[in-house]
Amino acid sequence: MTPLHAFRDDALGEHDAVALADLVRTGEVSPRELAAAAIDRARAVDPELHAVACPLYDSPRYATRPGSALYGVPTFVKDNTDVAGLPTNHGSEAFRARPAAKDGAYTRQFLGTGLTLIGKSRLPEFGFNASTEYMTEPAARNPWSLTHSIGASSGGSAALVAAGVVPIAHANDGGGSIRIPAACGGLVGLKPSRGRHVDGEQVKHLPVHMISEGVVTRTVRDTAAFVAAAEDVWRNPRLAPVGAVHGPARRRLRVGLIMHSVTGAEVDVPTRAAVEHTASLLERAGHIVEPITLPVTAQFAADFVQYWALLADLAVSTGKIILDRSFDAAKADGLTRGLRDHHRRTLHRTPGALRRLRRVPAAYARMFARHEVVVSPVLSHTTPELGFVSPTVPFPELIERLTGYVGYTPLNNIAGTPAVSLPMGRTSAGLPVGVQLSGAHGDERTLIELAYLLESEQPFPRIHLPTEGQLLG
Repeated sequence: MTPLHAFRDDALGEHDAVALADLVRTGEVSPRELAAAAIDRARAVDPELHAVACPLYDSPRYATRPGSALYGVPTFVKDNTDVAGLPTNHGSEAFRARPAAKDGAYTRQFLGTGLTLIGKSRLPEFGFNASTEYMTEPAARNPWSLTHSIGASSGGSAALVAAGVVPIAHANDGGGSIRIPAACGGLVGLKPSRGRHVDGEQVKHLPVHMISEGVVTRTVRDTAAFVAAAEDVWRNPRLAPVGAVHGPARRRLRVGLIMHSVTGAEVDVPTRAAVEHTASLLERAGHIVEPITLPVTAQFAADFVQYWALLADLAVSTGKIILDRSFDAAKADGLTRGLRDHHRRTLHRTPGALRRLRRVPAAYARMFARHEVVVSPVLSHTTPELGFVSPTVPFPELIERLTGYVGYTPLNNIAGTPAVSLPMGRTSAGLPVGVQLSGAHGDERTLIELAYLLESEQPFPRIHLPTEGQLLG
């Protein structure tokens, strides 16, 4: 396995976003130099990565507030979020979007942190899949191994950050779409609490609000800096502020350990080893770790699939109205059409599923009556080869594979609670392995503090230094 990366001796170097913003602040580099370096890197690796949906290389959007925390750092916005003058195609081959008339609400908050926009990143159709793959277009590839999936739905952003094109990129999460690609790409991926950031436009159409906006990064401090910078742009008065977090806290935490998922899928050897290794690091640091049980049953998994199918049905049935008159349902991918058909066959189950899903936040909160944090796998197994969950796979087989693979992340989306994926090791073949930390609603701070601790105890693997990182199974 030979990783593909863009790290080189240029203005970006090996720096993370915080370091680059500091260099801009002191005048050692300019935003234009950083954007030019990132564009050169993208042009060098994207012909193989296929991670860029819409380049903005000839006219990057520079921030207008030099005092912004991340001023001058280059980035990408995921292509399900409106950027003025650029199309928003939602990863779909079923239509061709016209340029957006204005920035989306979250785009304004995201770019308000000072970031320089150099393009939009790819996602699978409507973000439904757990791999950034398509019916006819080339898949986004994992820079750690080009034959493997980079996850989804924020797969393009994860590939670009993991490969070193940019240090930070936009991601959003409706069922694991920040944490899954972070796990596949060896990145930090924090799904914030519901309402922590400005909601994207698609949320207002959802019967159950389950989408959170955020970023993928290579370091904990970049994620922490972004959360603080985003709060400086807009803060939800109903949530306690996260504020600036610069390192681990000294308090002793009670940590719940979960190894089983609601789907009953078996956890593979490298993933189990990564979770157990993480638990041992936490115990060594003085935290109390003990096994706990999930607050939901297998019914939750069935209800989530039913809701997933409802969203696919809505996307297809309203495509011409909501998206573009050119929308052709026959060109939607196999997963979207399979989910739509499943929903139409089982429509009578939807009211009950929605009713039960709306009760999940209260059940989840009870899990934190005795614990501040829960540690678990992100996925039941390490990232598969491309094709394993392709939308070209027959739907009955595909949905079985997906529900077996993604069993740990959806709970936080329905509960509206924060969770973070951390790269806590690598397989014997060199692929990253992610571990998830989950917290109570509004408690991103504890997760970030604990992430700092784990990063210091177990340095995260780096793609351009492939010998680094804990080998697990």
